[in-house]
Amino acid sequence: MMEPTEYPRREPYTFDRVVRILFTICTIVALVFLLDSLKGVLLPFLIACLIAYMLEPVVRWNMRLLRTASRFVPVALTLLEVAAVMTVFCIIFIPYLVAETAEMGRMIRHYATTQTQIPYISGAIHDFLRDNIDFDGISRLLTREEWIALIKKTLTSSWGFVSSGLAMVLGLLSWLIVILYVIFIMLDYERIMLGFRQLVPARHRRRTFKVASDIKNAMNRYFRGQFVIASIVGVLFAIGFLIIGLPMGVVLGLFIGLLNMVPYLQLISLPVTAVLCIVCTASTGVDFWVIFWESMAVYIVVQCIQDLFLTPRIMGKAMGLNPAIILLSLSIWGSLLGFMGLIVALPLTTLLISYYNTYVVERYSRHQITPSDI
Repeated sequence: MMEPTEYPRREPYTFDRVVRILFTICTIVALVFLLDSLKGVLLPFLIACLIAYMLEPVVRWNMRLLRTASRFVPVALTLLEVAAVMTVFCIIFIPYLVAETAEMGRMIRHYATTQTQIPYISGAIHDFLRDNIDFDGISRLLTREEWIALIKKTLTSSWGFVSSGLAMVLGLLSWLIVILYVIFIMLDYERIMLGFRQLVPARHRRRTFKVASDIKNAMNRYFRGQFVIASIVGVLFAIGFLIIGLPMGVVLGLFIGLLNMVPYLQLISLPVTAVLCIVCTASTGVDFWVIFWESMAVYIVVQCIQDLFLTPRIMGKAMGLNPAIILLSLSIWGSLLGFMGLIVALPLTTLLISYYNTYVVERYSRHQITPSDI
């Protein structure tokens, strides 16, 4: 016979408890406003923390490779490796981007000025695209002449030159600050983590470290695991689009990889892919349905590779946040704190979920019915 379940007694809402709750809410609101006021100062530091956190596995790998306990040489080697990879990427990608951009401008201009007939696609769709998308403006923007004219216009205006020069100097200074932050944080990463642990009072360490462990696991799954998956997926899409000859295929593939930081968000790129297929058909005469279904095949193959091989091997069986929760979190914190909110969105959301699981769900789960109670 099943005995009635005893739930924990709720504390009465005394005046003291209500004051503590109101004080906590006011503190959270004040903290959000403080972060919004200081986001210009905190943004370089948070970006540096994120970069250092993502490069920490590389630093540890270099430490094992060099068999040293000192972090100075592994950190320097990691920065050199990152700089080398970025240099090679720019050398390969930038010439392709310049040539492909000019070719894409020509194709868009051709599509905007010619009538295109595609089987099973109504001409009203082409009229809708031409009426709602400024293809002529886009084609002008993609030409080399437009960029050269923009540079000449900037150089011929003294005040514009000064303001752009100041903006460039400030931008370089901001990135220099970020680089310095990254170096300092990477050199003292272990000491900083140990310092954060020692700041927690001894009696609160068990629960605090459990919450911190939940946040760390979620960060590993999202920022490290999902970043690796998104990078590989972007490269696979770029290779697939390059093989089938889709215009701006490499750029579109890397953009899809960026969207994949939020799982399944890459599906919103399907309309862009369809428009590129239409432009390619109008300019080169290739059959629309052939290149369209080839593009869909690339989506299907890459998605299968991601779901069957990449995600199980990189992320393991651990469950991350629901994609809807990730998107909602990015939207809310991004609207509150701008770009800085996008950086802190996942850690803060994970903190709230972990706090709820630790202090609310587990408190009641200890009093739930078990098979031995029946």
